[in-house]
Amino acid sequence: MIIDVKVPQLSESVAEATLVSWHKKAGEAVARDENLIDIETDKVVLELPAPDSGVLVEIVKGDGDTVVAGEVIARIDTAAQAGTVAAAAAPPAAAAAAPARAEASPAPVAGAAGVALPAARKILEEKGVAVGDVAGSGRGGRVTKADALAAQAPAAAAPEPAAKPPAAKPASPFVTAAPALPPAPSVTVPLGERPEQRVPMSRLRARVAERLLQSQASNAILTTFNEVNMGPIMALRKQYGDRFEKTHGVRLGFMAFFVKAAVAALQRFPVLNASVDGNDIVYHGYIDIGIAVGSPRGLVVPILRDADQMS
Repeated sequence: MIIDVKVPQLSESVAEATLVSWHKKAGEAVARDENLIDIETDKVVLELPAPDSGVLVEIVKGDGDTVVAGEVIARIDTAAQAGTVAAAAAPPAAAAAAPARAEASPAPVAGAAGVALPAARKILEEKGVAVGDVAGSGRGGRVTKADALAAQAPAAAAPEPAAKPPAAKPASPFVTAAPALPPAPSVTVPLGERPEQRVPMSRLRARVAERLLQSQASNAILTTFNEVNMGPIMALRKQYGDRFEKTHGVRLGFMAFFVKAAVAALQRFPVLNASVDGNDIVYHGYIDIGIAVGSPRGLVVPILRDADQMS
């Protein structure tokens, strides 16, 4: 018996959705309630469970396709056996998934006696534990949320020591060494190069950016303040202030320390060093910082290019 897999009813204000990533291929066996694919709308990412057990004989819509509620995206044969259906039934669009969607969650692995429930599978993915390594206590051997919470994550391998960067030549005796920061999860950037990584925004993130922009234009913006211990900075300015002013002709203010702190924060959290361009998120492989300065012409914002390479 052939059963159609259809897009579930979407929210009242959502007209269409995007297929994110198939967790099964044509010809593979599926179990009832096993997640087949993630469907992304403007508001949420939905999991579409299999309506019945059987073999996924055809994938009508591939990764990245736009669909509407009630549309058929696949078919399941409840009487077929795994391995009897050719995997070639999948459309070419399923094999030509965009590389930008490589960050989609990996396919769940069926357990020895069943499958993991959606909530349990998400917990196991966060822990890095395979579903097949967890004994399920649910009906038919399915892994429940309690089983996932009790599962132990595998021991992580010791990271290889990073290559020691060459010692930077100090520009003046007034600059203290910054504390060592953990390596940022980004590509090493040679001196002088300014790379960028352009990643298309998902439907959900594009809607979030649109709503945030609308909120900024139509609502009052609230600023929060955090207290910071500036004692060491005050002591440093007191110790080197006169000498710095005699050498450079300007007073040693706070702005240089603020920029240094911003550089350290962006190096530790490189995902924040990004901007939105149309429908894409651009992650910058360099650090430019603009500083508002009052001048006779008014308020101007000069930009410090490659501030992370400055003393």
